[in-house]
Amino acid sequence: MTDATSPARWSGTVVLLLASSTGGVGQHVRSVARGLTAAGASVLVCGPAATQDQFDFNGVGARFTPVEIPASPTPADSRAVAALRRALAAETVQVVHAHGLRAGLVAALARPAAPVVVTWHNAVLAGGLRGQLSRLAERIVARSVRVALGASTDLVARAAALGAADARFAPVAAPPLPAPRRRRAAVRAEFGVAADQPLILSVGRLHPQKRYDVLVDAAARWRVRIPPPVVVVAGSGPAYLQLAARISAARAPVTLLGHRTDVADLLAGADVAVVTSDWEARQLFAQEALRAGVPLVATAVGGLPELVGDAALLVPAGDVDAVDAAVRCLLDDASLRADLARRGTERAATWPDEEDTVAALVALYMEVAPDHAGPATPDADTPSTGRR
Repeated sequence: MTDATSPARWSGTVVLLLASSTGGVGQHVRSVARGLTAAGASVLVCGPAATQDQFDFNGVGARFTPVEIPASPTPADSRAVAALRRALAAETVQVVHAHGLRAGLVAALARPAAPVVVTWHNAVLAGGLRGQLSRLAERIVARSVRVALGASTDLVARAAALGAADARFAPVAAPPLPAPRRRRAAVRAEFGVAADQPLILSVGRLHPQKRYDVLVDAAARWRVRIPPPVVVVAGSGPAYLQLAARISAARAPVTLLGHRTDVADLLAGADVAVVTSDWEARQLFAQEALRAGVPLVATAVGGLPELVGDAALLVPAGDVDAVDAAVRCLLDDASLRADLARRGTERAATWPDEEDTVAALVALYMEVAPDHAGPATPDADTPSTGRR
């Protein structure tokens, strides 16, 4: 991060609100809470108690108050609205910043006196009644908030189309991974990967949106390669049983690892990273793979093309043949793997980092709550986020 993006001091109180999360949104809120606290803000995180257990917002200097917001709309939303109102009544709050559509809806229904900012992290993909309810929630949120932030430009366009008066792009930076704790050989030995065998890695929540069924079906074809690659998927979620059954039926060389805290180690041992999602904004694993110099195959959906540029092989969503061909191409061409590894690290160096993200948020909070800005950091030149 350059001095031009060093965050100003901001002494106000911000409420960061999130719904049920086991992955990227929770990691992002923790990162933001840490950065805002360092910038002088008083940070109150509100969300399900399970998010505090997993992400330990208290450990980065924030306070935490439980507000149980389930992943899907339910009658319990009224209790979440009441709980948020109680939390807000106990504070002098300058900004309420909700993360995700579910949290955004609760914030909108609570009608706080403070300006509401909502970051849209995901697109609505569900059909049927759930999809109808989610699209209704989108309209309510878009028309109720002071500023709608989109983690990818398609989300910004969606918010604007639904009536957001002020919609802006706000890229979400993946928190940097720690250095690997194990050598490459040790990581590969855990999974029985021979020296000449490729190790293919994917990391993400086991959810239908991630389309791991596509990866499993492609991997089943790789069983006849010599030597056959080993495919591992790190993550937990509701699709575990269906995926395990599919892997067994297809006799695919795929191992579901469950939740892992050693993604840096897994990347150190991997030869290829794969993302097969139907939609993503700026997926954290895609960022982690490029930063680590691991060649990436990813679907050309949402914000992924603008994130990776020409530093990954992009394929259509839901296309087993395309995933199969792209991975084979990488496995058969060491020079292409090396070229993508180089381009990946170069591309990653151009992305905003966590400090840039916090600097932009401080500038936004100072804009929407100007009476609560603290003194600027000496020699800091915090840019305005601008209106779009």
